[in-house]
Amino acid sequence: MSDEMREGEIALSFDPAKAEPDAGVIFIGRIRSPWNERKDCPRNTAPSFATGADGMIEIDEAYRAGMKGLEDAKHVFVLYWMDKARRDLIVQNPGHSDGPRGVFSLRSPIRPNPIALARVEVTGIDKEAGTIGIRGMDCLDGTPLLDVKPYIARNDTEASSGK
Repeated sequence: MSDEMREGEIALSFDPAKAEPDAGVIFIGRIRSPWNERKDCPRNTAPSFATGADGMIEIDEAYRAGMKGLEDAKHVFVLYWMDKARRDLIVQNPGHSDGPRGVFSLRSPIRPNPIALARVEVTGIDKEAGTIGIRGMDCLDGTPLLDVKPYIARNDTEASSGK
């Protein structure tokens, strides 16, 4: 992780990782992927299924009952904690942009709360082992898992919103 700043970037005046938390989260498992370094992870510029990367979600034993009914899911949303990401920039100057942008207009892992969201394809489920085979993950191996939610097309597409 580089602490290097680009022109136009603005750092927070405090370290969010050391601030008094407003709430707590519990990691419910880990994500297994082929990547051990951030530079090797695919960028979130196209559907991550395009990378063809297979991975695995490992649910801790205490939370495995929560997998009941998931066998019908073809895709799931995965919320995860980017534990290796910087948390200090509020304005960034990404290489793909025409200038500095606020963190809330980017999908960069560098953010005050390094929470990420990915929609992945389910390739298999083993409830007893607590694993969900997935395709299309874009995070580092061992990334802490916050939650898994089913993708429901009738609710999760723009057409379903009535706009």
